[in-house]
Amino acid sequence: MDVQTEQGDSYTDNLIGTLLAIFGSVIVSISLSIQKYSHVKLAETKEQRTFYNTKTWWCGFVFICIGEGANFVSYAFAPIAVVAPLNAVSVLTSSILGFLFLREKSKAKDFAKSHGLAFLGYIFIIGGTYLFVSFGPNSHEKLQAENIVKHLVGWPVLLYMLLEIIAFCLLLYFYKQRNANYLVVILLLVALLGSVTVITVKAVSGMLLLTLEGVMQLDYPIFSVMFVCMVASVIFQARFLSQACNLHDPSLAACVNYIFSTIFAVVAGAVFYLEFQKEDVLHICMFLLGSALCFLGVFLVTKSRKKAKMFEPYVTMDVANGVPTIHDNGLAVQPDYNGSFSYGALVNNDGVAPTTLPVNLEHPTVTVRGTDPPHGQSDLKKD
Repeated sequence: MDVQTEQGDSYTDNLIGTLLAIFGSVIVSISLSIQKYSHVKLAETKEQRTFYNTKTWWCGFVFICIGEGANFVSYAFAPIAVVAPLNAVSVLTSSILGFLFLREKSKAKDFAKSHGLAFLGYIFIIGGTYLFVSFGPNSHEKLQAENIVKHLVGWPVLLYMLLEIIAFCLLLYFYKQRNANYLVVILLLVALLGSVTVITVKAVSGMLLLTLEGVMQLDYPIFSVMFVCMVASVIFQARFLSQACNLHDPSLAACVNYIFSTIFAVVAGAVFYLEFQKEDVLHICMFLLGSALCFLGVFLVTKSRKKAKMFEPYVTMDVANGVPTIHDNGLAVQPDYNGSFSYGALVNNDGVAPTTLPVNLEHPTVTVRGTDPPHGQSDLKKD
């Protein structure tokens, strides 16, 4: 009877954690879309205002706090192996909102190709989510401070942390000293930090939940250690992820980051919290199949996103000797206007304020190629 009651409580906790994670992912996606909409509208109005002075941006920020709070609490109820892959829901929601809310459209001839891949990715994500949630681990453990310390000093965790530290140091050395700015290298750093993040987040959220239930856990030193590690790992993880998005295609970075982070998070939960200890082979295989379907779905959704068109200046310039000289090489001076850029300024699609071209205040000499000055006349005057 006690075993059945414990199993019932475990299923209930898993359901609560899963629903919180799905809710948090959806809210975060909506908030990011609201903030992007705020940037786009601000760029269209050409107002001299910063984005944080708009109500829509702050509305998105509030939604981000709510969504991330739900994700944080979900780790206290459900295993890491169930919560971590649910980030695919965020990719799914963002893609759907791109079609509906932000009205991101492609050309008619590309509709079947790009949107077909996206819809196929939706099916894979939904099917994969159902599989790994249904067959995922159903472990339930009260995360008291004593239990967390017991897990932390176990030899599997110590060996795992040692290997992770060595791998992180090697990758960081190649990234910083050898200038190995490859996407895989940067996102492996993000994933290694992410595994530490999910371990500490689950520990902190679990101890906070027990404290709210009346069992004080905040006065244990392990809580402070986990909290500091959680904050530090989140900060550095965000920095590396930002660098990856700046150096590489953001859509590809999002796809690879989801795959790497999910794999490392599942492994971290299996090693630290022994989440798969009581699972049979069938459940593990179905869980892996569901995760693989989500990986494929996220890849198809991010692959179908429209790539940003590289901007080509409408005036070619020669910066030799620091003097811009206009060339006549058969190129059109005025580019085709596609609504993405304004004339005389560089404006990107993310709503960043326009950056005007630099002006040489010293009025340099303009050299006209292919013509000789008339005999007896002096050189051209400065502009």
